[in-house]
Amino acid sequence: MHPVLERIHSLGIVPVVKIDTPHHALPLGEALLAGDLPVAEITFRTAAAEESIKRLTAELPDLLVGAGTVLNREQAEKAIKAGAKFIVSPGFNEPVVDYCLEKGVPVTPGVNSPTQIEQGLYKGLEVLKFFPAEASGGLSMLKSMSAPYNNLHFIPTGGIKTANMQEYLGFSKVLAIGGSWMVKPEFIAEERFDEITRISREAVASMLGFSLQHIGINTGDETAAKRAAALFSAFFPGTPGESDKSVMVGGAIELMKVPGRGADGHIAIGTANVTRGAAFLERKGFALDYQSAVERDGRVKALFLKDEIAGFAVHLVER
Repeated sequence: MHPVLERIHSLGIVPVVKIDTPHHALPLGEALLAGDLPVAEITFRTAAAEESIKRLTAELPDLLVGAGTVLNREQAEKAIKAGAKFIVSPGFNEPVVDYCLEKGVPVTPGVNSPTQIEQGLYKGLEVLKFFPAEASGGLSMLKSMSAPYNNLHFIPTGGIKTANMQEYLGFSKVLAIGGSWMVKPEFIAEERFDEITRISREAVASMLGFSLQHIGINTGDETAAKRAAALFSAFFPGTPGESDKSVMVGGAIELMKVPGRGADGHIAIGTANVTRGAAFLERKGFALDYQSAVERDGRVKALFLKDEIAGFAVHLVER
């Protein structure tokens, strides 16, 4: 898969932006970066699109900038020359697709039927935009329509918001979702950039869904582990779960019988998607130990951070 599409997958959400004046481009981009959402699809619905893309790509290198609502080859050419790293069209526009393939720029044309999907397959595309997602039947339609096509991924857009994005993102064939609820035109026009940052940060937090899964404590040996488990059982009635390596109490406290990772133990942080969670943490400056990754069914299910926190190893686990 193209590296830009892989990055979009790691980000999970693509803000779809309609901007009326290039003057607002930089504060918008800065608001998205501050909101932990370093990507923007600038739509060619206004005359400000081309110049906005130029300014964003020149001034904010950490922001992944693409062009949306690209309706013809001329717009695609302008967008790519302005610095757009990806192109999105509302329908399957063959001249736009051909031009982007010629230039080596990833393009995701809109589809909502098997015939259009097969047009994408014919062109060798790996990712398509499912649009308009909710009006076309939503997730159930996408699941039914995509069933025969095992190697394709989709970016559903249209009617997506915080309330339903996790349903889409939980489907294995969804690369990411597109939406405009965090970058509403009135927020930009009224220069409510703090609001864009707040909603973007909330969207990312909701997408990742970080939560404490369990705490593992290095007790020293089997005897110490069972003794500690007996004490913790006073707080969590029920029969502890036991394996060769540990005793689990209450589903949240793991007493290690054998030396485990971390000076004092480990902390498991649950997340909806380990790959996206790891990418988020890397943007925050954390280092990940990819040699520790546990994979199943083509997805990373668990992954440790390289460094301990307060004597505890920390790993992400898919909930």
